[in-house]
Amino acid sequence: MLEQLSVLPPDPILGLAAACRADTNPNKIDLTVGVYMDESGVCPVFNAVKQAQIQLVSDEQTKAYLPAAGDAAYLSGMTSLVFGDELAGNGSHITAVQTPGGCGALRIASEVLAAASPSATVWISDPTWPVHIPLMGSVGLKFATYSYYNPLSHGVDFDRMASDLKAAVAGDIVLLHGCCHNPSGADLTLDQWSVIADMALEQGFTVLVDLAYQGMGSGLTEDVQGLRLLASRLGELIVAASCSKNLGLYRERTGVALFFGKDMQTAAATQSHGLGAARRVYSMPPAHGALLAGRVLTDPELRASWETELAQICGRMIALRTQLSTKLSEKTNQDFSFIASEKGMFSFLGLSVEQAQGLRKDPGIYMLDSSRINVAALNDRNMDIVVEAVASVL
Repeated sequence: MLEQLSVLPPDPILGLAAACRADTNPNKIDLTVGVYMDESGVCPVFNAVKQAQIQLVSDEQTKAYLPAAGDAAYLSGMTSLVFGDELAGNGSHITAVQTPGGCGALRIASEVLAAASPSATVWISDPTWPVHIPLMGSVGLKFATYSYYNPLSHGVDFDRMASDLKAAVAGDIVLLHGCCHNPSGADLTLDQWSVIADMALEQGFTVLVDLAYQGMGSGLTEDVQGLRLLASRLGELIVAASCSKNLGLYRERTGVALFFGKDMQTAAATQSHGLGAARRVYSMPPAHGALLAGRVLTDPELRASWETELAQICGRMIALRTQLSTKLSEKTNQDFSFIASEKGMFSFLGLSVEQAQGLRKDPGIYMLDSSRINVAALNDRNMDIVVEAVASVL
């Protein structure tokens, strides 16, 4: 039977990263995969996570399963982190399911949405993270796209976005990036979040927020202002959150699906469908990352250490954007100021496919065909090399 299968093409991002690793050019530069890198080119472990891990190894008495919903400290910490103490209140109207990473959270959210509205259309930004459609489509949901990024203005084309979303109806789902839009780095303003809230109230669609980068754009609170506005206005919201970036728990696969309901009954019913889906898909949640994150989020000393380090990372990302923007503008006599105004790790450089592919051959700079780069992969050693290379093809 298995011999009938053909080899599938590699993932467009992971495959390109693999090609970069296989390249024997000693001066190659990898700007592809969305992993935060420090100045030395290493994806760091937060000091607070290291301390939590020491504590966990010392204190842990069992490797028995976690509760089906996940670690209580982690779920409480994430609920408060995402929604804030005012919205979270006593938590009775917010339920959660711990998941294997943000991908797991999106999958569980999709299962819940498919159960609530089997014929729903999911509206997804153009462009978006390329795994959104295959991940959510695996449960049978269908899709439509709404305009989002304008490559000419290098920003959100909100007029076209709002015009496209006028076709979303009750029972549909609109997927929004909570902050640090992947792949464009162009985020909605708070006023634009408010317009989306007005449309959701009038048209009846449900909003799902993919929150993968809280704290990596402008700050822990600033990055969720739009999400919190929606929750307060709509009274109903689903959030798929990840701790890969802001806690550095990439390989630990630590995520959560959060269900903000209009009342306790709705939130409980939604969670029950999430738990049922989790049982079918992966049965029980992984423990290690959530136990670490739960300690960091709920221990005052660890929390303070983590917030300080995350703020430093956020500041470095902003500084890298400013530096890249200035250097490219000066070297090319073109306006790259948009890079400095974007948020998070990603940005489109505006190169053609041929230009982006040409840079892989010489001088060995790897970026996606769309010219999306991971700004966090830049540092003092490679910044000028990248600027010179980009200028050479423009």
